Amino acid sequence: MSTRARARAAPGNPAQGSHGGGRAAGMRLLARLGVHPGALAYSMTTLGAGMMNSIFSFYYVKLFLDKFQISESAFHQAQVIYMVWNAVNDPLFGYVQDNSGVPCCSRRRLAVLYGAPFYALAFLLAWFPWRPYAAGDWLSGVHLIVALCAFDGMLTFVLLAQCALFAEISVQHESRLKLIKYNQVASLLGSSSVLFCGLMSGNMDNFPAFQAFTVAAAALACGCMLYTGLHSESRYAGRGGQAEEQPPGGAALSLASVCSLTWQILNQRDFQLFVTMNFFQVFMVAFCNNFAMIFAEHLIPREVLPSLAKSIMYGVGFICPQVLVLGCQRLLRTLGYYRLVLFTFYLEVGAGAVMLLLGSQHYYVLALFLTGNMVLVQAAFSLFNLPLADIIDADFNKHKRSSPLSSMVFGTNAFFTKPAQSLAPMVVVTILNQFGYKELKEAGAAVDPRPAAFGHSLQALHGAMFYLVCLVPMFVAALQIAAWTPFSIRESHTLDAKYLET
Repeated sequence: MSTRARARAAPGNPAQGSHGGGRAAGMRLLARLGVHPGALAYSMTTLGAGMMNSIFSFYYVKLFLDKFQISESAFHQAQVIYMVWNAVNDPLFGYVQDNSGVPCCSRRRLAVLYGAPFYALAFLLAWFPWRPYAAGDWLSGVHLIVALCAFDGMLTFVLLAQCALFAEISVQHESRLKLIKYNQVASLLGSSSVLFCGLMSGNMDNFPAFQAFTVAAAALACGCMLYTGLHSESRYAGRGGQAEEQPPGGAALSLASVCSLTWQILNQRDFQLFVTMNFFQVFMVAFCNNFAMIFAEHLIPREVLPSLAKSIMYGVGFICPQVLVLGCQRLLRTLGYYRLVLFTFYLEVGAGAVMLLLGSQHYYVLALFLTGNMVLVQAAFSLFNLPLADIIDADFNKHKRSSPLSSMVFGTNAFFTKPAQSLAPMVVVTILNQFGYKELKEAGAAVDPRPAAFGHSLQALHGAMFYLVCLVPMFVAALQIAAWTPFSIRESHTLDAKYLET
């Protein structure tokens, strides 16, 4: 069968590499129940990763700043090391997964299967202190470095393989929308871990309960990802996931070949525009996830929103993006992702301007704005596999490859965008500390959003927080509009299939 004929194979059909009659019978049962077996298998990794990633991104900054009382210098050192590792490991793993002759690396499902247990263990590293930490303890800084690098390394290894599966399961827009739909349901369920974790631990006030919840979440997440590893498969599995440029005999690509392939990817103007826009989106996702709890606790009084209400608010911020994407399936078919993503940027600018004009004393509006911003940013980010898959298809067609460089494209994108995950907390913590956040934290004062309770310094801190809440989304979204507007792959939703048999 020719490559282009293989591109028309049924999306996500796990029977293409027979794994036994029992598995095939199970797939037929799922099909009779109206469940797409391939999409279900693919989305189970999203479910598991969603449970762990949501908890990690939402709690780790507050944990190390407030509970472990890491020093500002150690926090910044950890973020710089994390930034470098975060950028390097994505293209590294992308190269390995696209070109390795070792099945556990080159076959997408096996990379998920063998990486899942280590991913779950890396997730647990952050939540268990290595000893009782005093304020500014150097070991808490080492702990943060190890936790961040280990977690991101295993996250990259597993999710890069899953992202490659997205592009390689099918080339049809309808099939990819089906994957997006299943993915958003899985992400909806996974993101609810923040809600349940907050309710069970009192927003981390009951730390032993928080630790117990993370252990249970890690075990469940590992089981979900193992399901993907057992039941999902790429159309190119028969080739071991290797690119056509690999020389006969299975030898690894030379450095010159890797540089040549990467240069071909970087030369795509649409890739350049997407990466620029995505860098700012990753920044905003980190900004919202890492600081929503800190901003809400300081800017919204407890008598207005008690702890339970805030737990629900945080949970809604993680759950509703998936509900929004699921509700926009028809718009994705008719308008396409390009217009919807662009609309979210304009909406962020407008909402930030309105909130700035209203002021910080409108507490319920502020709570709605914080939650709505989290929802918009994450919902748009959830669609980004679609443009990346289109970029992979364009590269596949332009260079007439026998198999796509899926992992290398995703890895190269991550090389330029992942540093924003570290940049956001570094910038925000530095600004907050300029207005006394460090002193307030070290004093251990109970958080009371009323400035009169602690004087002028707290009033200045809350003013800085409010301006960050309003101005950062406005400024970043304006930059994204400038970067995203020239993107040219806008009509892929109108094509039934990009590759026709010749």
